Formats: sequence, structure tokens, C-alpha cells
Amino acid sequence: MDLRLSEEQRILVTTARNFLQDHCSSEHVRAMEEDEKGYSEDLWQKMVSLGWTSLVVPEEFGGVGGNVLDLVLLLEEMGRALLPSPFLPTALGAMAVGTWGDESQKMEILPRIAQGLLKTTVAYVEEGFTRHELGAISLSVKREGGRFQLEGRKLFVLHANTADLLICAARTSGEVGSLEGITLFLVSARAGELHYQPLMDIARSKSFEVLFQGAKCDEDKILGPLNGGGKCLEDMVLTGALGVCAMMVGAGQKVLEMVTDYAKQRHQFGRPIGSFQAVQHHCANMAIAVDTSRYITYKVAWLKAQGLKCRKEAAIAKVWANQAYNQVVRLGHQVLGGVGYMSEHDMTLYSRRAKVWEKMFGDEAYHKRIVAEEIGL
Repeated sequence: MDLRLSEEQRILVTTARNFLQDHCSSEHVRAMEEDEKGYSEDLWQKMVSLGWTSLVVPEEFGGVGGNVLDLVLLLEEMGRALLPSPFLPTALGAMAVGTWGDESQKMEILPRIAQGLLKTTVAYVEEGFTRHELGAISLSVKREGGRFQLEGRKLFVLHANTADLLICAARTSGEVGSLEGITLFLVSARAGELHYQPLMDIARSKSFEVLFQGAKCDEDKILGPLNGGGKCLEDMVLTGALGVCAMMVGAGQKVLEMVTDYAKQRHQFGRPIGSFQAVQHHCANMAIAVDTSRYITYKVAWLKAQGLKCRKEAAIAKVWANQAYNQVVRLGHQVLGGVGYMSEHDMTLYSRRAKVWEKMFGDEAYHKRIVAEEIGL
């Protein structure tokens, strides 16, 4: 396993960091928390011009043809800046269509994603997901000839309000509780049979409840095999979890830098607080948490980019990154003291996202079950 970055990847990281420093300040993040759309269309177009929306689109469909490690590197920089954007769910859509879509679906969707003209998201979480079991999907489908009608409710659909296409998981056969019998549908997000309700969380992320009231799909809008979308969905969720890991690595690195800078400048008893052993140990533990999270995240991305099996490793990465990022923000608050709890301080932006990212694309219990299955339990 070689985790050294190529020259192109180093350029990607440097360009992304410089761009986001110039265009995604903490003031912008706060403004987008209050914005109805939740992201800047002008900034999105600048990202398009940099080729970010085409990063994981194959070259034959107008993309860059990058791999999962390229995506992880970019998401790390986005997490560092807390970029408010529908980029991650759109990238997941591009990879899903590129992997399981037929030729006509690829021709219709992928060039538009690459050009920044189409945004996607994935709708799979339901009320029965008390332990994030994908087999609990029960959104019903009625078949009439070659058409399907979707009835039910999905929760926590990221950026559903600005998406153009939903990848919706529904049950077309089998019993609730099984991955068998799940089908993925490509549903127009602007269909009149869809209704959206914003869901508030501590990070003020743009997630929505989506009500399907007879949303219609033709047979050519099925992504992957009919009744066989369960494994496809699980792979999407694990890839999404890896993306969140990368964002937590970037955010954790920024918190570490913010806190160590403060420890050097803040004086008590006539000396910087960074000279005290307790503060040094806090900062050291933060650095250990960030670096170990980065290593396991890069390892999974490399395995996935090589086409190697990494179901267990992806689940381990999400569990570890969840715990590590929560530790980083907790220790960061301890070093910063009262100032870190002021809403005007950037620390609150990072700590508010810890609990939301912890649950996104599977909580610890879900991913620990995957690890247990993979080791034969």
C-alpha cells in the first residue's frame, strides 16, 4: 500500500486549500446556515470551473476520471473549511451511476454532473431505522405495467431542496429486515408528487423529510438490478461514510491548529498555557486522533481505488473517526475554555457538527455490526 500523493493530488490539495481560504470564510459558513438553499450558487460555479464536480466522473463522460482517494483528499479540505455544499451527495450519485447505471443512464446523467448542471442526493433513511438497518427499508412500490409508483417517507435527505435527482431506495419484494428485495430508483426531485419538510439539527445542515405521494418512475429509471439494489445501497452508504471521515479529518486538523495557536498566545501566571503539561497532553492527544483518522481514511480510500474488498475497513474508519473527532472537539473546548463556547468563536462551528457527522451514513452501532459480521460473529 502506497499512500504517497502524486503530483496531481498535491496540486489538488494545494489548490483546494487556497481556494477555500479565499472563498469559504467562517462568516460564509454562518451565512449559509441561515440561507434557505444552504449553499452559494456562485461558489458552486467556481467549483465547477475548477473541475471538482467532474472529479469522479469517467473521462468518456466528460469527467476527470479521478478515484476515491482523489475525492477523499478534496473532501478533507472541504471539511477543514466546513464548506456548505451539496458536493458529497452529488459525488456519491456520480459514482453510483458510473458503477451501476446502464449506458443510457450514464450518458444522460454523468455529463450533466460533470458540468455542474445536475445535483443528486440519496434518500434511504426511514422511521424504522432505529439502528440504521438498511434492511428496514419499507417505502412501498406499486407496479402498473412498466411504471412504478413510490409511496412513503424518507428522512434526513441531504440537500433535497436543491437536488435535481434523488436516488431513492424502495422495497419491491421480500420481507422488511432483509437487503434482498430493495431497488434503487432515479426520481426527479422536482416531481409534483414529492413534498419536502426541513429537519433542524444542531449543525443546521440542510437535511429534509421527503414525502413520496405516488411519485412515478419508468422501468428505465431503475439503477442497478430490480430487487437487487441492497448491496449497491450498502456500498453507497459506506462510501458516504468514508467521505464524512475525510471531512472529520480536515475539520479535526483545523481545530488542532486553532487550539495550538491559542495555547501559544494565551498567557497565565506569566507564561503561555501551552507550556503546561496538561495542555500539552491535550494537544498531543488531539494530534494523535487526527493523524490516526487520516491514516485509516486514506487506507480505505486506497483500497477502494484499487478495487479491493474493504467493507470491514470502511466500517472501522467510520467508528474510529467518529470517536476521534468527538475527542478532538472535546479537548479543544477544554483548552480554549469559556471563549470556545461563545457563538462568535469558530470553535462552535466545528463542535456543532461533531454529533451530526457521527450519525451521518451510519452511526457507530451500525458500523460495529458490519465489523462483527466481517470477523465472523
